Amino acid sequence: MKGLWKYISPFAPDQSGAGAVLYGLGGIIVVCDAGGCAGNICGFDEPRWFSQRSAVFSAGLRDMDAILGRDDRLVDKLASVAEDIDADFAAIIGTPVPAVIATDYRGLRRLAEKRIQKPIITVETTGTEYYDKGEALAYKELLKTFAKETGKRQDNSVGIFGATPLDCVFPQDRERIKEQLLHKGWDEVHIYGEEGLEPLQRACENTLNLVLSPSGLEAAVYACKKFGTPYECIYPLQGHETKVLDDWKGKRVLVVHQQVAARQLADELAERGADVMTATWFSAPRELMKEKDVHLAEEDDFLRLIEENSFQVIFADIFLKRATGKFKGLFVDFPHFAVSGRTSL
Repeated sequence: MKGLWKYISPFAPDQSGAGAVLYGLGGIIVVCDAGGCAGNICGFDEPRWFSQRSAVFSAGLRDMDAILGRDDRLVDKLASVAEDIDADFAAIIGTPVPAVIATDYRGLRRLAEKRIQKPIITVETTGTEYYDKGEALAYKELLKTFAKETGKRQDNSVGIFGATPLDCVFPQDRERIKEQLLHKGWDEVHIYGEEGLEPLQRACENTLNLVLSPSGLEAAVYACKKFGTPYECIYPLQGHETKVLDDWKGKRVLVVHQQVAARQLADELAERGADVMTATWFSAPRELMKEKDVHLAEEDDFLRLIEENSFQVIFADIFLKRATGKFKGLFVDFPHFAVSGRTSL
């Protein structure tokens, strides 16, 4: 039945994706809600909350404030917070409430900037899309607001988009990939969203941008058009994924994840002779999809895909195993925090 999900819980929504991109930048993050959405971000969708605190606040909208569009109340609260927290900028993240009442984010931004004298970015998430859409909006807004044309180009500098905890296979992948790139001879490696605003302000100086998930693709394309910075879509895996079996020749395999990671593993298994297709519920840009790859919309799509294909191996978050029906083959855990909310195996 369309819209009925019996085995799989909701994935991380778009406001959580926006929060994940902004979390490590040292700004004031205001979730434009009554309290529930901010609670979900901090309690369920942000694994760094218990080890790396960030200034994440709920706007605490009351019914009549929301209905009447009392933006001045939100700006008053933001101004009060800005007096106590030394931050370089503030961000306002949308949720279903401002989406329903058609909040004027441009006006809200101008009003807040005039009041607190700091740069303000607004991310017009609605709470009805998945996390990757929120990440894409946040990356784009950050570049449009802070990236400057300095006229310089570093000889050996790489920037990384789409590497939030919601995107990665393992929590340690971000640091592992950074160390790999430095070991390979890159002088500077910047994971956007991890190191404050300066790397974003100098984004035009990069030699190359890497896109680790589709959530970073739009920002990388923007940087390519505006600054001429080339980009590559790649997710360097740990290497042990292909060692699950000694012989992959002829094996029918399904890989489920965000599309960059899924396609990376699929290509590596195909090189070993496997017959592989990927599936994802998240963004599926044409340049990241091959002929047999599938974009999923419903839980039933996943069940039907497995029923209609004789897969011998499935790589997916273990949380999805209960939605595989009568599948009797090998299920390999391929973690995805945005799906299961697990920080480790």
